[in-house]
Amino acid sequence: MTGKWLYGSGDGTGLFNAVTGEKIGTATTEGLDFAAMLEYARKVGNPALRKLTFHERGRMLRALASYLSDKKEKFYEISYLTGATRADSWIDIEGGFGNLFSYASLRRKFPNQPYATDGDPHNLSKTGSFIAQHILVPKEGVAVHINAFNFPVWGMLEKCAVNWLAGVPAIVKPATITSYLTEAVAKEIINSGILPEGSLQLICGSAGNLLDLVNAQDVVTFTGSASTGLKLKSNPNILSQNVPFTMEADSLNCIVLAEDVNPEMAEWDIFIKEVRKEMTVKAGQKCTAIRRIFVPENKMEDVWKAIGRSLQQTTIGNPKNEKVRMGALAGKVQEQEVKNQVQKILASSQIVYGSLDSVEVVDADARKGAFMSPLLMMNTTPFASREVHEIEAFGPVSSIMPYKNMDDAIELSKKGKGSLCSTIVTANDQFAKEYVLGSATHHGRILVLNADCAKESTGHGSPLPLLVHGGPGRAGGGEEMGGIRGVKHYMQRVAVQGSPTTLTEVTNIYQSKGKTNEDQKHPFRKYFEELAIGDTLATHKRTVTETDIVNFANVSWDHFYAHTDHTSLEGTLFERPVAHGYFILSAAAGLFVDAKKGPVLLNYGLEECRFLKPVYAGTTIGVQLTCKEKIEQETKEPNDIPKGIVKWLVEVTDETNEQVAVATILTMVRKKK
Repeated sequence: MTGKWLYGSGDGTGLFNAVTGEKIGTATTEGLDFAAMLEYARKVGNPALRKLTFHERGRMLRALASYLSDKKEKFYEISYLTGATRADSWIDIEGGFGNLFSYASLRRKFPNQPYATDGDPHNLSKTGSFIAQHILVPKEGVAVHINAFNFPVWGMLEKCAVNWLAGVPAIVKPATITSYLTEAVAKEIINSGILPEGSLQLICGSAGNLLDLVNAQDVVTFTGSASTGLKLKSNPNILSQNVPFTMEADSLNCIVLAEDVNPEMAEWDIFIKEVRKEMTVKAGQKCTAIRRIFVPENKMEDVWKAIGRSLQQTTIGNPKNEKVRMGALAGKVQEQEVKNQVQKILASSQIVYGSLDSVEVVDADARKGAFMSPLLMMNTTPFASREVHEIEAFGPVSSIMPYKNMDDAIELSKKGKGSLCSTIVTANDQFAKEYVLGSATHHGRILVLNADCAKESTGHGSPLPLLVHGGPGRAGGGEEMGGIRGVKHYMQRVAVQGSPTTLTEVTNIYQSKGKTNEDQKHPFRKYFEELAIGDTLATHKRTVTETDIVNFANVSWDHFYAHTDHTSLEGTLFERPVAHGYFILSAAAGLFVDAKKGPVLLNYGLEECRFLKPVYAGTTIGVQLTCKEKIEQETKEPNDIPKGIVKWLVEVTDETNEQVAVATILTMVRKKK
């Protein structure tokens, strides 16, 4: 913190090897100055990140992801101490790096400047002289991330990737029990020197009075239990300062086996495999794990027995042993907490697989480590029982319940009062549609799983960087990740009103009817660096003829009746055969293109194209071509041509000066250097 490693005083909290029970260290923040930490992030880290462009921040993330990937084996060795297997750790460690890579790539969705526009401009006046545009600027505070114990690496990086791309520094407070792994990664991030000073600070231990000191420019995120989240969210300072608070809480996620699936179908095995995976990966310590299993009542026995047989194949023990498929829980305290919650659920359920009191382990001592048998419980009265829908045992625990029809399945899914994710396994797309539309209000993500997608599916419990991670109600009501959506959480949206010329200057995007610059040099003769927003060309004019329309129909083979058939126009919008819209664009290109070889390398694409008025034979058209936006492109190898993408506003008008077509075309333009 504050640019150096500081150590708290006092005895602190003991940190233990989840497999052997041995003490490996302590964590304490007693005596640390949290106000100084916040001030350092706001005064040092924030300005440094804010002045970087999205592209610079993205390249920074890519470099950091590559740097950490080279050191992953060190992190795997430490991760074993948390009870995680190699496969569990892959999700946490390389999944975290994957988030950095994903958000590094997302930089291309933003301009090469520190801020961005949000949506289209709005015309607020009759003549277009007064408009508005929303823009996004990085907040001037710090992102405070209070994370859970189950993903000490991913939990930090999936959040930080987003706030760093947005231009905001972070203070990370991991759950103490596994904070030693977070610390190892954070130390390497600092050692890399890739991030600007003050971009990351770490707290291992209590957060002290940190939340009493945040302000409206800061953002607080929390991942953990709903009860703790509610307590933090209700902090008087957070409420009085209106500090943005995003919560991702524990939830009773569910999976539904649809009525069409039977044991002879591939979907049956897909369902059983998905349940087993979600119960045993990370020893069930996932906020997205399946806690409730809904099955047609006439298939209950077949399903729970099949799940039991599948769970029997799961070898439990020392995660370093290659035969082990499920390791330990994060610690003895966590093990006891899970068992306490199971006892509450058993008030209305029974165990049909596993034991609450014993577990067979490989290459470990079950008494010393935090090992636990997978537990499958059954509840036969899901509409009458409360515990199974309200109490989460955060371990290898799930409950199976019957339903009569799809309406029942949907209602049961909602009894969790909001979850991060839900899955339906079905080969019937109508069932899938009914479930998705019926239950969508209560889930943050829904996976429809069948034989068509199962092989490449990322699975029920895998949050993805470009999809929102969060859910309504009990799940916290917040959102994390989500691609561009997530970045916006760390930025301030402001509506800017003014003239098109002023807003062109503010946004670095040409706004229609703004001032332009026309000189003797054709815009296509200018290199990328030489082009300025607003550079324009007003072309000479040409008159569209009947021969043009007939020839274009023959060349394109587009003989749509409106272009070629005089006898079929009654009851249409057209008085006589009309020119093809794509002919108008082609004719426009013929008017504005400079034919000589020059800096323009190729036509890169077309977007936002509209045909606004019919063009008949005899109409005279002209074009105004204006440099609208410039987008930097990176060279990927030494022999690449230095270049960028230029967006051009193409406005086609007729002899009455009314627009007949408008489009944005993209060209790839060479740089001088």
